[in-house]
Amino acid sequence: MSNFSATEPSSRQKWVAGTLVILYAVITMLPLLWIIATGFKSPSDSIAYPPKVMFEPTLEGYVNLFTTRTRATPEILEKLGEPATWYDRIVRQYNMVISGPSRYLERFFNSVIIGFGSTFFAIVLGTLAAYAFSRFKVPLKDDLLFFILSTRMMPPIAVAIPIFLMFRQLGLNDTHAGMILLYTAINLSLAVWLIHGFIDEIPIEYEEAALVDGYTRFQAFYKVVLPQASTGIASTAIFCLIFAWNEYALAVLLTSGTAQTAPPFIPTIIGVGGQDWPAVAAGATIFLMPVMIFTVLLRKHLLRGITFGAVRK
Repeated sequence: MSNFSATEPSSRQKWVAGTLVILYAVITMLPLLWIIATGFKSPSDSIAYPPKVMFEPTLEGYVNLFTTRTRATPEILEKLGEPATWYDRIVRQYNMVISGPSRYLERFFNSVIIGFGSTFFAIVLGTLAAYAFSRFKVPLKDDLLFFILSTRMMPPIAVAIPIFLMFRQLGLNDTHAGMILLYTAINLSLAVWLIHGFIDEIPIEYEEAALVDGYTRFQAFYKVVLPQASTGIASTAIFCLIFAWNEYALAVLLTSGTAQTAPPFIPTIIGVGGQDWPAVAAGATIFLMPVMIFTVLLRKHLLRGITFGAVRK
């Protein structure tokens, strides 16, 4: 009798699959590792050709990212005396002094407020709308769902000018509320469609049993449907956050100061004689961390959410 199995892969197939996965992981991680490494390079090393893999690490990029510097004459530097801190010492190498903090942290926290705020509202509204589409008889439901999905197909920049004029009339330009509202509206279609699919997979008999036991419709939704849809909601939250966190075009057009997020701010970091690539890389590295942490914390829900409903018992 043959030992061949239609479901269990052979050792050779496992080896080939493992090799391909590792190779793919290395290729996809290389740009990220290069950005992180560039944040610890000096400006000359960051633009060296051929690119330097081995270099002497320095925190100059992070100092330039978090501080504002001005050029000082030798007389002023002499009056100031010896540098008091290690970051003062780095700046003095270029005959400059630190005049104050940069605005990076402010822009970073704007991204946190707008990104997580819009994700929260998109998930709450999307879950309620998805439940209604899944459980109630909505007139022209299929047409409405297609219309909701069609708004996601349109690139946001295509309606940038009307949005800009509307925001200016409503006084929402360069405000946290305006950006949260805009990103919520853009992400809502994605949230409705994804969560609608997950709720459809939950047997309606569970809710009917809860209603028979005396639960109200809201209690059945909160205590029966919501826990079972948590994997799909978590997966949807990750995708919504990634869009709101990385969005650039609308942030450039609609913000300039108070509510400006990190993506439009990072490319404007200027160093001595041009673009300060170590500071840009340092800013990008820090900017990646919240989404990476959020995704890692919800990784189990993400994997289960993607494969939810793929196998039926």
